Amino acid sequence: DTGLFLDHRTTRQRVRSESSGKRVLNLFAYTGSFSVYAAAGEATEVCTIDLSNTYLDWSRRNMILNGFEGDSYSFVQADVKSYLSEIPNARYDLIVLDPPTFSNSKRMEEELDIQRDHVYLIKECLRILTPGGLLYFSNNYTRFELDASAIPNAEIKDITRATTPFDFEGRL
Repeated sequence: DTGLFLDHRTTRQRVRSESSGKRVLNLFAYTGSFSVYAAAGEATEVCTIDLSNTYLDWSRRNMILNGFEGDSYSFVQADVKSYLSEIPNARYDLIVLDPPTFSNSKRMEEELDIQRDHVYLIKECLRILTPGGLLYFSNNYTRFELDASAIPNAEIKDITRATTPFDFEGRL
């Protein structure tokens, strides 16, 4: 396990190129690769959130190994689904939301099922996003169906094909 999903390399590069001067939130961060790319893109602030302390430690190490230390970078151990409601409106300029398909960790208030819960997660992210901000939503559930009608007043653009590297084509 390298902690790095190769199929996200194009999206990580997008995050890097769009992070300059931005406050970035990385949800379900795993090893923090999106956080590293946001910091490399000169984000003014990067907040990395994951339920697992093990993965948060891995995220911290990855940031440090890439030369990113200091008060601009925070790491929060939390159940994302519950924690989102604590974040003030319009707090972040760019958000990466890359949840697992399912989780029932004992540390969570309730289980996460991405098909059932994606509307709530996306709406909460849109609430904490600044006007004109950008949300990247990704998941690996092969039968996932976005309920766009339940997310009114949001501009939704499917960038799956544009961000799928050539060596992963045909695996969508």
